[in-house]
Amino acid sequence: METRAYPEAGLSVTVDGAVATLILDRPEAKNAQHPALWAAMTEALDSFDEQIRVVVVRGAGGTFSAGLDLSLLDPARAGEEGSMVSLAGQGAQAIIDQIDVYQQPFAKLADPRFISIAVVEGFAIGAGFQLALCCDLRIVADDARFCMKEPALGLVPDLVGTKPLVEAVGYARALEICATARWVNGEEAGRIGLAQVVAPATELDAELAKLVGSLTQHPAAAVRATTQLLQMAGQQTLTEQRLAERTAQADRFREIAAALT
Repeated sequence: METRAYPEAGLSVTVDGAVATLILDRPEAKNAQHPALWAAMTEALDSFDEQIRVVVVRGAGGTFSAGLDLSLLDPARAGEEGSMVSLAGQGAQAIIDQIDVYQQPFAKLADPRFISIAVVEGFAIGAGFQLALCCDLRIVADDARFCMKEPALGLVPDLVGTKPLVEAVGYARALEICATARWVNGEEAGRIGLAQVVAPATELDAELAKLVGSLTQHPAAAVRATTQLLQMAGQQTLTEQRLAERTAQADRFREIAAALT
């Protein structure tokens, strides 16, 4: 097992065979997020090779993530690295470009080379909710609590969370959850499609091991190609998707045939 630490960013990474685990490691701050964390996550995700089939994201200390580090919104700390107050004072294009950088690790969790799993216990608020949403699958404690807090702060969810939320629960439910900034508990998360597994917090590790075992028991290339097809399906016409399926299957046939000769 390989372990890498990014102490200044509040992130630790372990690689055990085909499974990489990213742990948000600021338990004293409820794993609140900041730009240094996002940069470290981007670096870690970019470093994974084809051997990695599953990426797990979880938080230390019994909480997934309480969201954005609110000190970044403190006017008294304007000028410090990562200050959102300083960013807000820049031109529109500069803000757009900087948020694009911040979005990178969230978007990279959808890389079809691996399947990403969020293991959520405690709170997943704002940026924490979006981080969980950006993973392909979610294992959730039955007493976990989600909240899309941004609208209550006069902001919008901007860390790649809106699309997967709508895909998971539909437009109307996504709008209701975001516009009210209400709490969604673990039981409801499972019922409305936010979570694929809901279990007591003491059973999350066992559920994770079971899911990882199931996800890694079949040929990696076939799983990756299937993941890519499913990701494309919502944006393509039936004709386009049929062609994508045929093309992917031709690659599978050729690989199988080559292995048999």
